[in-house]
Amino acid sequence: MIKGTAASDGIGIGRILLLEEASIEYTPHEVEDTQAEVERFRRAADQLVAETVRDAAAIRETAGEKEALIMEGHISLINDPALKGETENLIMGGQCAEAAFETMCDMFIGIFSSMEDEMMRQRAADVRDIKAGLLRILLGVKEVKVSDAPKGTVLLTKELTPSVTAGIRKGNIVGIITETGGKTSHSAILARALEIPAVLSVPDAVSVLKNGQPVIVDGTAGVVIPDPSFDVLNEYAEKRDKFLREKAELEHFRGVKTKGADGAEYELVCNIGKADDANKVIEFDGEGVGLFRTEFLFMDRSSIPSEDEQFAAYQKAALVLKGKPLIIRTLDIGGDKEIPYMGLEKEENPFMGFRAIRYCLKNRELFRTQLRAILRASAFGDVKIMFPLITCVEELREGKAMVEEIKRELALLGIPFNKEIDIGIMVETAAAAMIADVLAKEAAFFSIGTNDLTGYTMSCDRGNSNVAYLYSALQPAVLRMIERTIRCGREAGIPVGMCGEAAANNKLIPLLISFGLTEFSVSAPSVLRVRKAISKWTKAEADRVAQKAMSLMTEKEVSDYLASVV
Repeated sequence: MIKGTAASDGIGIGRILLLEEASIEYTPHEVEDTQAEVERFRRAADQLVAETVRDAAAIRETAGEKEALIMEGHISLINDPALKGETENLIMGGQCAEAAFETMCDMFIGIFSSMEDEMMRQRAADVRDIKAGLLRILLGVKEVKVSDAPKGTVLLTKELTPSVTAGIRKGNIVGIITETGGKTSHSAILARALEIPAVLSVPDAVSVLKNGQPVIVDGTAGVVIPDPSFDVLNEYAEKRDKFLREKAELEHFRGVKTKGADGAEYELVCNIGKADDANKVIEFDGEGVGLFRTEFLFMDRSSIPSEDEQFAAYQKAALVLKGKPLIIRTLDIGGDKEIPYMGLEKEENPFMGFRAIRYCLKNRELFRTQLRAILRASAFGDVKIMFPLITCVEELREGKAMVEEIKRELALLGIPFNKEIDIGIMVETAAAAMIADVLAKEAAFFSIGTNDLTGYTMSCDRGNSNVAYLYSALQPAVLRMIERTIRCGREAGIPVGMCGEAAANNKLIPLLISFGLTEFSVSAPSVLRVRKAISKWTKAEADRVAQKAMSLMTEKEVSDYLASVV
């Protein structure tokens, strides 16, 4: 048994297909006709863009819009002016296209790899992917394909790149094993979207495991079992069948209200990144959208989207939802979300710096444009506005004042909008949690962002392996922040939701029910599982569990106790 990182749930049983990239070795050489070499590089880049567009379309079909964005991000990297321009400068200086492009890519990989933030480190994998793709085209090497893999195949590779994933046929690939990648890596995101069990970061997997070898991939426990015995094979076949049965049983929770065992009703909505994702909400039986991350509209482009572009996106989502709630979070950039054309200055500690609502309130025209687009879209559905990273009342008041100002302008122009639109906030800092009683007097609703709330409360970066042990929503300090926020919202008579990853955590659900959470916002594929988990609990039973859990002193004690009762 080999331990790795559990990245995509389920059990896969099959034979290994070792995915080896074809050799892209070359001998660097000087070129005399530099202009011709630049043209050769540009043709290769154009071909790679065309292939990437094709791959994005394939991933959009098999996995979804959000996952296709990963490939579309590659297009932006390929066309990045710095990468492309400096490559051409090196070629004009006499380097061959291969050496020039590899030099620039390696520089970008080094920069991204050295960053503390995990999201930025993932960009290094993206650059490695496009480097391999462009060198392959320049050298005339045949593209690696997995589309012909037979049924019962377990893919084994050092790094599962998005370009390789585009060729996966879901029915044929039963498991994925890699040497690199974590739970939030693009490999993991794509594996989960395809619902293929995956174990990543398996040490020396490519050298330890062999092509054609029988293997079990337990994506839930994060283990790989090569050459399983007959008894072990039977044991895991039963586990796989049980997993699939439980997945099928979730269909009983489609088309019904989200209720606890005592009949108490809850709202179960989804997090989305683009307007097209609203279709996924309907497909997976979500009850609306609890978080529309609008920053994705600003990414992978070279200029700020216009008011009409934004309006079209928000309107589209509202129309797809047909009256279901749509909470649109205003632009949340900075921290780990960098948009080059917006000119964010380099900061020593960007997570504590000029980001989210702070940036928007200082860039009023940009903020006004977004608010106008959201208000216009509010005429087409149950649209609500949510401000991110609120840490004091002044920020909320200033944002609300801007909304009122724009309302007056739209009214004078005769443009329809919802005059009573709700304005709420993300509670994702200790500051907001501690003054939740004050903020609740001025916000129409709260949505707890547990990802940032956990990081800020515990003063730890989840991407930093040295302090990752602190990063858990089950830390007593974080639980107290969550409980206080919900209690303050409840006492003020406003709804409180949760849009962080903890909203889908089975261990946490009884505590959230006990605290009085009214809305759970999760990824669309998690809807039925969370609805089932909620259905098991009465408020009285959840209260007993919460009372015990909140008396415990360590994260491990809380986690172990909740695991024993869930």
